Parts: sequence; C-alpha cells; structure tokens
Amino acid sequence: MSVPINGLSVDVEDWFQVGAFEKVIDRENWGALATRVERNCDEILQLFADAGVKGTFFTLGWVAERHPALMRRIAQEGHEIASHGWDHERVFRLGREAFAADIARARTVIEQTSGQAVKGYRAPSFSIDARTPWAFEVLAEQGYAYSSSVAPIAHDHYGWREAPRFAFRPIADADLVEIPVTTARFAGRRLAAGGGGFFRVLPYAFSRWAIRQVNREDERPAVFYFHPWEIDPGQPRVAGAPLRSRLRHYTNLSVMADKLERLVGDFRWGRMDELAAREALRAEPLALAA
Repeated sequence: MSVPINGLSVDVEDWFQVGAFEKVIDRENWGALATRVERNCDEILQLFADAGVKGTFFTLGWVAERHPALMRRIAQEGHEIASHGWDHERVFRLGREAFAADIARARTVIEQTSGQAVKGYRAPSFSIDARTPWAFEVLAEQGYAYSSSVAPIAHDHYGWREAPRFAFRPIADADLVEIPVTTARFAGRRLAAGGGGFFRVLPYAFSRWAIRQVNREDERPAVFYFHPWEIDPGQPRVAGAPLRSRLRHYTNLSVMADKLERLVGDFRWGRMDELAAREALRAEPLALAA
C-alpha cells in the first residue's frame, strides 16, 4: 500500500487577529499593533525548506496587502498561496452578499501581491457549517477549485459534526471539492486531529497515531494546519482576554517549532491544491451521515 501525501497548511494571520481575542481587540485597532506575522512566516519557510516539503499558506487579504514581499517569497519558494478571507470574519456573521465581497476582495489582493492564481479557500475558524451551505455556492460561482473550511466535529468554537470526514462535493453540478480538516476515530467518536491548539497541547504521540490511522486504516491523506503565531512564544500577552482563550492561545508555544520539525519529518507532505486534485477523483456528493 502506498502512503498518501498529506496536506500541509498554514493559516496566515497575526497574533491579534485570532478568534480567541475578537472580543477584546477591535479590528479598528489592528493597524496600531506590532505585527509579527512576517518574521514568523520566514521561520516557517526555513523549517519547510530544511525538511524539503511544500505546503499551502491560507492568507488573510489584510495580511497580503501589508506584506507583499512575504507573499512573493512564499510563491517563489514553491508553496501555494490560497485565501483565508479578508479579515478573519466568520462566514456565518457575514451573510451571502458580504461573504461574496469578502472573498473577492481578498483574492484580488492576494493574487496581485503574490503573482499566483488563488484556487483554494479556508474559512476563518472553519466557519462553513450547517448554517452556511450557501457559502459553497458562492465559492463555486467565483471559480474556486477547492475549499478546506469544514471541521467535522462538535466543538464549542466551531464544527459541523454531521459532515463527511473526507473529501466531498458540496454542490452536485459543480467541480468544487471540500477537503475537511482531519479527524480520527476512537470508541465511536470523532476526535479533532488536524493541528492547531490540539497539536500544541496534546502529546506528539497522539498526532502521530491519528495521522497514521487516517493514512493506513482509512487510506486517505490527512489535512494538517497551524498558525504563524503558534511558533512565537515572544508575542505580546493580551490583557483582559478570558482565561479559556488565554489557555488555548498561549499553551506550549515554546515547544511548537520542535514538534512541527518532527511532524514534517515523520510523514509525507504536499500542497493542498495538489491534494484536492487527487481527492476530487473520489470525492462523493454531500451526504450528511454521522
């Protein structure tokens, strides 16, 4: 059995743009805050180069507009640049017309700064769910090839528990493919296993077990994601944020880079557009089964 090539992805947003702090840091104040996203992405690019892997950088249009040189570097080093929307507003808060405008604006700026055509999209905080099936129609209308915007789990911050675990076609007469973030199975339950805070907080052995399960038992590629701020223990601390938010955001930042180095060496990795093209050949029409 050949080992699948997994999807390696980075959600490019700065430390002050995360959902955990959205109630204590106003968007209007972002421009006055010290940005760290470029230095963190440079470290990630070096980590990927040392490991000889390519990945996909799902980037906010807000970031691309302010860091065009970073966009060019990512593209020049052979990575895919995809869209993470304009300013990390969740899809269910936008509505159809505002969502269409948001992703069109982000795509234009990302393509202009990177020189690369944008084919993929990831919703902020995996916010395409049972409330927003119309978002897939908008993505298809704008010509996106794939989305990686669904977390098929139950979670207090996001999730679409009934969604399929692996690639599916959300619109019967469109080519758009959805590639959900990875989950593993244990005792009849789905467990989040695609990266982010779960990767930082849990022992590395859990992620290794989960990805091996998906690769060997399900014979499917895993989809892994993380953020540039997750490798940055020196970032500012946000006063006034809820305890749960602070715990999720700051726990184990100092060990993240070492864990990532181990991860990229233990498995096969590639860009999300290439994974989506392969998975499109066996993606099933949307069927909401547990």
